Amino acid sequence: MIDGIIAGGGPTGMMLAAELRLHGVDVVVLEKDAEPTTQVRSLGLHARSIEILDQRGLLDRFLAHGRRYPGAGHFAGIDRPWPDHLDTAHGYVLGIQQPVTDRLLAEHAAGLGADIRRGREVAGLQQDPGGVTVDLADGTQLRARYLVGCDGGHSLVRKLLGVPFPGEPAGNEWLRGEMELTAPPEEVKAVVEKVRRTQKGFGVGPAGNGLHGVVVPAAGVTGDRAVPPTLEEVKRQLRAIAGTDFGVHSPRWLSRFGDATRQAEHYRVGRVFLAGDAAHVHPPLGGQGLNLGIQDAFNLGWKLAAEIQGWAPAGLLDTYHAERHPVAADVLNNTRAQSELMSPGPGPQAVRRLLTELMDFDVVSRFLVGKITAIGIRYDFGVGPDLVGRRLRDLPLARGRLYELMHRGRGLLLDRTGRLSVRGWEDRVDGVEDRVLDGSDNLDAPAVLIRPDGHVAWAGADQPGLDAQLLRWFGTPSPDASST
Repeated sequence: MIDGIIAGGGPTGMMLAAELRLHGVDVVVLEKDAEPTTQVRSLGLHARSIEILDQRGLLDRFLAHGRRYPGAGHFAGIDRPWPDHLDTAHGYVLGIQQPVTDRLLAEHAAGLGADIRRGREVAGLQQDPGGVTVDLADGTQLRARYLVGCDGGHSLVRKLLGVPFPGEPAGNEWLRGEMELTAPPEEVKAVVEKVRRTQKGFGVGPAGNGLHGVVVPAAGVTGDRAVPPTLEEVKRQLRAIAGTDFGVHSPRWLSRFGDATRQAEHYRVGRVFLAGDAAHVHPPLGGQGLNLGIQDAFNLGWKLAAEIQGWAPAGLLDTYHAERHPVAADVLNNTRAQSELMSPGPGPQAVRRLLTELMDFDVVSRFLVGKITAIGIRYDFGVGPDLVGRRLRDLPLARGRLYELMHRGRGLLLDRTGRLSVRGWEDRVDGVEDRVLDGSDNLDAPAVLIRPDGHVAWAGADQPGLDAQLLRWFGTPSPDASST
């Protein structure tokens, strides 16, 4: 009996595997592709995902392979500088191609002991009160206590569960790829600038190693987007849209994507969960997809580990759907809005011009940046201070940084009073008495209880209030721990 099986070895699956292994959970990752993909589906990481990497001690690895773009995010392709003093220590987009992100997360998961099995495809599943039996395409079976489908927008796990996936089918499609071209740089730049005045979904730009990334609207919507376009199809569309094909040749890879927008009605069915694109698909506007999946995994990982280890309070696993489903619904909503704003019609363009003016107001810009980067998320934990339910930015402490105290993936009490205790929960929660250094005005509370995913579960100064939230999020105290 395996503790957990993860179907899908993309960034969501690898992040989840690492989070489970951080808590000593036995996990197997089943990835149907024998080799990692070279396709670049994502070009960067937003502030909340960067914070997550920092909270697990991974950020330096990613910074070494990426490039920081301060204030580089945009909404519907509207370029506006970010407002000053965002509520994050990482006010930038980290430009890093998805194959690199995939590799670094896979190395992290494997380094923690995850059993990653490539070329192993899920073909069926059956669950019962004791666990989940997973049928593989090679005729073998595996048995686990839990299964998580991180197997993409066409998720077989979701289909086998029969979970409804309502939304809208793709109405538009784009071709993309990396290839060489013969047109001189000045010609490419001039043509792209001209075309993007009306075609916001068009782009040609350097991708490194002598290659250029190309994105161009397709002539129509295909029946099967899994079938990659031909180079001739890309050339034909470039000529139709830009008046030139830039002399493209020698593609490294080609693919197509659409603007289908759908969300699973349920993220959990018994002992099976959905995360990442298996739970939600949307247009890639704002670059939110990969980030949303990583954040799903970060939310689910510690909760599933708690259940497997036997200390999870009643209902903890159900908070995964309760918290993450509304977040994805909001992403679907803002990508729908961005799609409308990028339409060349006179009505959408009029709204776009108005929004462009509104984004000069700090409150509007701050609100939209919070959506795109996910730093504006607040989970509904009930009545309490505004800080409760939000993730906490990194803070300078007398003995280092807040995020440095979170590398082990445990709960954390940051106590500025010196009067509070996590006695009884020491096996799950670290109690730290420390002061926030002068100059940081982002912790308006005498003490905070932080969940393993970085969200504030409680803020206050009284031990009874703290104990109530320790029970709520971390289960009953351990008699052995309380006696030490």
